[in-house]
Amino acid sequence: MQTVDAAGVRIGDDQPPRIMGVLNVSRESPYDPSVYDDPGEAAEYVDRELINQGADIVDVGLESANKRFEVLSAEEELDRLDVAIDTIESVSGDAVFSIETRYHEVAEVALDRGFDMVNDICGFADPKMAEVCEEYDVAVAKMASPPDLERPGAVEETPWAQRRSPEWARQAEYVDQVYEALKQNGLTDKTIVDPAFGGWSEAQTIEDDRETFRRLREFRGLGRPILVSINRKNFLRTIADRSTEEALPVSLAATSMAVERGAHMIRTHDVAETRDAALVGSAFTRERIDDGAIDVEELDVTTEGEARRHCERVGADETTAARSVVRAFELGGLAPTQRDWLNTHAPAHGGVYAPGDGDSDLLIGSPAALRALATDVDDATPLGEALATIADRLD
Repeated sequence: MQTVDAAGVRIGDDQPPRIMGVLNVSRESPYDPSVYDDPGEAAEYVDRELINQGADIVDVGLESANKRFEVLSAEEELDRLDVAIDTIESVSGDAVFSIETRYHEVAEVALDRGFDMVNDICGFADPKMAEVCEEYDVAVAKMASPPDLERPGAVEETPWAQRRSPEWARQAEYVDQVYEALKQNGLTDKTIVDPAFGGWSEAQTIEDDRETFRRLREFRGLGRPILVSINRKNFLRTIADRSTEEALPVSLAATSMAVERGAHMIRTHDVAETRDAALVGSAFTRERIDDGAIDVEELDVTTEGEARRHCERVGADETTAARSVVRAFELGGLAPTQRDWLNTHAPAHGGVYAPGDGDSDLLIGSPAALRALATDVDDATPLGEALATIADRLD
């Protein structure tokens, strides 16, 4: 996993979780507590509510990315940039300042005038954005998006049949599309990837976001730090049936889980609380780095899909992913003949059958071993049905 230096703030596995606080100078932004158009008031807010509460990075938005609003042109964003510049020049605290934009022209002017990094919500849809970030040697957050400056985050609207293949487009799940969208137009050495949580298109569902969150570790396969923006998002609020104003507790629970699953940076309006939740998640992450004469990194891999992403990244045979992780299942109520069958057949396929001294036994093996075992028994029998259920759970 690559560590990214954002103007002296290091972001990666061997660093504490980083908090990105939010300031909007966009009148149309829906979250009022973070919206300012007076530089003095905005600077006061940044010092008091963001930096003093623990923000490492302050992300300044010039326009709302909400799909309900018309997209501003680069010229219109530049007209608002003076307020952002005056604000960061008036801030007394110490933080890295990020400009949220989709246009390379805006990024270039902002970097020239004091900003430290870029948050590109259109995922390098502007092909010159990566060039500007590389030229200035700055960190850039890249959100999963189609190659369309007017459709941030709407990954399903990418012409996947043309960009990959018709077969891939038919078979790809939403998370596959997000992963591929992040790869489009490449990654700089200082890219931070953002899987684009939130209702970015009419087609994106709450379950899409939940599945992306469940599979968050897969994005570690890109080899870059991960940014998540989940603060008070619908896919969390609806779990507890909370309004935006009531949704802080569910956001904090998800923050801890996101960091434990591999996220390195959390973008939030609730800095102090999110910082604490992120630190809890960080305390329970697995130790991933082992320094020595040979570079060793223990990968955080728990599923076949996560293993496949890393195989793809390093150019290894992706079919080995099915043998790269181990799953364990408890079976109860097996008959003696079923136990005898498992005792013989599980080892033959590379699995482990561990009979207990009571009514429960353990079946352990890689997805490849367990799938092979399931195909070796009559699926019309109770044991066959149980093994088929296990095989289905391995996907």
